[in-house]
Amino acid sequence: MLFCKSTVDWIIVGLGNPGTEYERTRHNAGFRAIDLLAKAAGVKIDRSRFRALTRLAELDGRKVLLMKPQTFMNASGEAVQLAAMYYRVPISHILILSDDVSLAVGRLRVRAEGSAGGHNGLKSVIARLGTQEFPRVRIGVGEKPHPDYDLADWVLSRFTPDEEKALAPALERAAEAARELIANGVPAAAAKYNGKG
Repeated sequence: MLFCKSTVDWIIVGLGNPGTEYERTRHNAGFRAIDLLAKAAGVKIDRSRFRALTRLAELDGRKVLLMKPQTFMNASGEAVQLAAMYYRVPISHILILSDDVSLAVGRLRVRAEGSAGGHNGLKSVIARLGTQEFPRVRIGVGEKPHPDYDLADWVLSRFTPDEEKALAPALERAAEAARELIANGVPAAAAKYNGKG
C-alpha cells in the first residue's frame, strides 16, 4: 500500500452496519450522525475506499476524511486501520461516532479515550489500532428494556416514533460536537455537549 502524508487533518468515522435493512436501527446512529457532518460540508459519503464509503471534505478549515465502514460492525476496525495507515494521521485525530446503549436516547458522551464498553465496533477499532486512546462521540440509543433482552436484537431494533423525536436533535448535536472537538479539543466539546439531551 502506498502512503499519503498529511493530506488530511482528521479521520472521522461513523460506525454502523451497511445495507438498507439496518439504516434506522439503534446500531446505525454513528452512520446517521456522520451523514449530517457530510451534509454540513456539502458532500456525500459515497466513494468506495478502504473497505468503507468515504469522502474527503473540509470542515471549519480542516481537511477531513469522512468514513462509513462497510465491513459490518464487528470488523469496523479494518477500514479504520487501512485509512489510518494510508494517511498517517495521529491516533488522537481519529474520531469515532457510535451508538451507546448505556445512555438514554438522545444523550451524548464525548471522551478522549476509553474502553469499548461492550461495543463490538469500538472493540474492533481498538484491536486494529492497538490502542483505545482515540476520541469518540457516543450517542445514546437507550438501554435494553429488561436484562434478559438479547443485546444484539436490541441494537438491531428500530427506534419508536417518540425515540426518533428525541434522537433527531441529538444526531445534530453529535455532528456539532464532532466539529467542536476538531476545532477546540475534547475538553471543550465535552463541556459543551456531555449529558445533553
